[in-house]
Amino acid sequence: MPNLVLLVPILIVAVYLIRSINILAEYERGVVFRLGRILPQPKGPGVILVFAPVDRMVRISLRVETMEVPPQDVVTKDNVTVKVNAVVYFRVVDPVKAVVEVANYLYATSQVSQTTLRSVLGEVELDELLSQREKLNVRLQSVLDQHTGPWGIKVSMVEVKQVDLPDQMIRAIARQAEAERERRAKIIHAEGEYVAAEKLAMAAEVIQRQPAAIQLRYLQTLVEIGTEKNTTVVFPLPIDIISNLARTMREAGARPPEAAKGES
Repeated sequence: MPNLVLLVPILIVAVYLIRSINILAEYERGVVFRLGRILPQPKGPGVILVFAPVDRMVRISLRVETMEVPPQDVVTKDNVTVKVNAVVYFRVVDPVKAVVEVANYLYATSQVSQTTLRSVLGEVELDELLSQREKLNVRLQSVLDQHTGPWGIKVSMVEVKQVDLPDQMIRAIARQAEAERERRAKIIHAEGEYVAAEKLAMAAEVIQRQPAAIQLRYLQTLVEIGTEKNTTVVFPLPIDIISNLARTMREAGARPPEAAKGES
């Protein structure tokens, strides 16, 4: 009987010690409160002892958390209403602050992410929101990290997932893109005409220095026309005849009227 009386307290102590053993994974830390006061350093990883009810432990994960920010109604700087959602990647770097400084760091980070998304994107225009996504992501990450830093939270990345535009704005953007493409096509066509005119001017200068070149070009044109299966009739006319005729007409037009009467 005396042995049984001694065995009961030993069993109680053994059970208490066994229940005091806690195993923390590599990515976990335990913030311990001893008689209501927090210990300076978190416990873990591995095997730790938590002596309840004197000690109370809060497990904190150090892994990267992925949080999706629900779609937010954002009014851009140029007064366009859009719906924007994003994804926030963050992790706990100071478990003590994550427990002491904020009641629920997940909920707090979610709320500050929504307000930051609306405030930052409301300061930019729609074109910047659509074209400079990387720049806005970096700015969102910087602003959000400043808010969550005192809570022991490090925001590693923020990505804007989707921007939903109104139907009227989608049609307006489509018309703008179409007009821009037409403008580029006209500019390219005009540049081509300009280059072609320069090349033709250069060719004219070469033909002017070498009169035989026009004859060769004329013969080449006849060959190209003859190779096609058509009913085109070609009457070869020497260029010299036209040149002599034009020279005679110029000389006749340059003579004084009196000289023309005397010859008649």
